[in-house]
Amino acid sequence: MIAALLVCYPALLVSALWPAPLLFGVVAALSYAAEYAAPRVARRLTDVLGRVHLGVTLRFAARQTAALLLVARTVGPDSPWFVALAAGMFGIHGVRAVHTGLALRLRQTLSSMPVTTRSLDVSALRIPKMPPGWLGNARSVRFLYLDVLPVLGAAAGAVAAACGAALALVCGTIGALALIPYVRRALPLTDKARVIQVVSEQVRAYRPEVILYFSGATAAAYQARMWLPTLERIDRRAIVVLRERGMAAHLEPSTLPMVCIPSSADLMSFHALFSAKLCLYVSNVGGNVPMLRIPTLRSAFLNHGDSDKEASFNPFSRVYDEVWVAGPAGRDRYRRAKVGVRDECIHEVGRPQLEGISTEGPGLPYRTVLYAPTWEGWNDDLFHTSLITMGPRIVRALLEHDPPLRVIYKPHPLTGYRDKSALRAHRKIVTMIEAVELAKSKARHPSRATGSTPRIAHMIVTGHEPHLYDCFNQCDLLISDISSVVADFLASEKPYAVTNVAGLPERAFHERYPSTEAGMLLGKDLAGLAEFLDGEDTLARARIKLRSYLFGPEYPDALARFNAAVERVMTSAGEPASSGS
Repeated sequence: MIAALLVCYPALLVSALWPAPLLFGVVAALSYAAEYAAPRVARRLTDVLGRVHLGVTLRFAARQTAALLLVARTVGPDSPWFVALAAGMFGIHGVRAVHTGLALRLRQTLSSMPVTTRSLDVSALRIPKMPPGWLGNARSVRFLYLDVLPVLGAAAGAVAAACGAALALVCGTIGALALIPYVRRALPLTDKARVIQVVSEQVRAYRPEVILYFSGATAAAYQARMWLPTLERIDRRAIVVLRERGMAAHLEPSTLPMVCIPSSADLMSFHALFSAKLCLYVSNVGGNVPMLRIPTLRSAFLNHGDSDKEASFNPFSRVYDEVWVAGPAGRDRYRRAKVGVRDECIHEVGRPQLEGISTEGPGLPYRTVLYAPTWEGWNDDLFHTSLITMGPRIVRALLEHDPPLRVIYKPHPLTGYRDKSALRAHRKIVTMIEAVELAKSKARHPSRATGSTPRIAHMIVTGHEPHLYDCFNQCDLLISDISSVVADFLASEKPYAVTNVAGLPERAFHERYPSTEAGMLLGKDLAGLAEFLDGEDTLARARIKLRSYLFGPEYPDALARFNAAVERVMTSAGEPASSGS
């Protein structure tokens, strides 16, 4: 496709200089088709063209130049129709520049608001509706395609080309003028003081008591996402505070109000939040510091998963007033690590998110194995992923197993974020699974007629849905790495296996990572995999015992214990006990 695109432009030049109007028209039409299809077929290669100064705007300008040359060769440069065409071509680019300027102004106005919200009534700001995507997008190439009228018209003659340019200029002008009302309606949003005042009034009216705070990359939005349903169910009014623009779009629908305050200065002076007494943090990032500097808020670190990873006993946790862990295992991690977190600051609150995890299998005539590797970590000390060294071999063994198994592959959202070899291994696994599915769809199975052998459909999960816990409910067995996936899966009481990426001796491995004690250990050579898949399950009792160690007692339930922790902080801050409303 890229080759066809690039060949069209020299062909246009040759047909214009020849001149061969009919050939020019055919090649021009082909070039438009190739231009339209190229980004959809080979986006990476079209991006490369832009980096070597052969971007889309230049390519369109080259086609317009060829049209001008064709008209000059057929009627001469002194023809008034040639002059009209040239003026029209320049006018089209001028109109596009005006449109781009207006679109950029609109986007800048909306993206520079000091506070943005979700689930709060800020109708007083009269935030305008965004124009259609093609109209409001400053990078939209649809305006470039207006030149199809004069360019193809050039193949029919100078008059048709000039009239086409005039029509294109009129259409472009209408498009640019259509943006002006949107820009005018957005101008009041540049009043920073008024925007903050309106949002502050709504937050004060809501009177938040608990804050869930999150700052980070959009790929890490799952860290906050997992806590939203829990905070919707507590007895106190919770609000979500974000720092990165557009982050709310990466969080699932929630009844919780959300405010995004990018500026640290604006955040620390946003007094409407000061009615809250407790701020919950889900990750250790530098963006937490401005919120930690607000003296009226008691801070508690929730983390975004309860695991044996070093992130679950990070020394940075010392900066919080409290550290909330799921059960005794979380407390013991900090004790063993000796990172300066005092034992009296640690509180066991359970894992309320796990309530929906079933202890029953999917009940299919075949077994389902979930392979959910972790990512490569921020540095080599946190490198626990099996994806690079073992992942493709694990999946191949599962796909080739007899009797057949169903495979659900769910990689970590940050896979490939630091190490591109992890991304390559991920793509290899995806290719393997897709190849198996394609082969099955093409093959003819006589058993389909009799229904004796059910068709097994493997699954690749890279988006938000289905949720990890839904995958737990759809599987019979889990293969994973050192991560919170292993700990959370214990709520299902189903068999699991953990990869020994570092090659530690079995005893040392279990001592260092207690959440693996009730699971099968898989070596780098996949030792233990056959026994895990085909052997007898002898660890059922151990899993039940380990579950209590990781998550605490079953009664009272995790939500009740979490809610009690919130109430303890609120009452210690002088707030009356909640009535549960």
